[in-house]
Amino acid sequence: MPPEEQLNQTQQISPVAGMIIGVVYLAIVLLMIVSVWKVYAKAGEPGWAVLIPIYQTIVFLKIAGKPWTWIFWVFFPPVLIILLIIALVSFVERFGKGAGFVIGILLLPFVFWPMLAFGDAKYLGPRTAPAV
Repeated sequence: MPPEEQLNQTQQISPVAGMIIGVVYLAIVLLMIVSVWKVYAKAGEPGWAVLIPIYQTIVFLKIAGKPWTWIFWVFFPPVLIILLIIALVSFVERFGKGAGFVIGILLLPFVFWPMLAFGDAKYLGPRTAPAV
């Protein structure tokens, strides 16, 4: 096959592949938005907060029981990463999940956020000390 024909076949496949990738990407983004929306609603917070970037983080920290001022650590990324993992641990604990679920959210968020949203997890609220 002459190189010109190979080039034409490649050019015909590329737009289709790009379109498929775009549709899959859009589906994942929509799944994540709907999932986090539902999780926030389970916790009694406004689901639409997921659509506003900084407010979304403030609501996340509120559900996790962490001070909203942690958002200022965005200027120190290594510290921010550690604090967000700590907040994520507190966040999933309020839904009755453990450290394994945190690892799942970090590695496969498009699987574990829907599990938290549409699964049997219920918002338990902040942990309280056992009655003595």
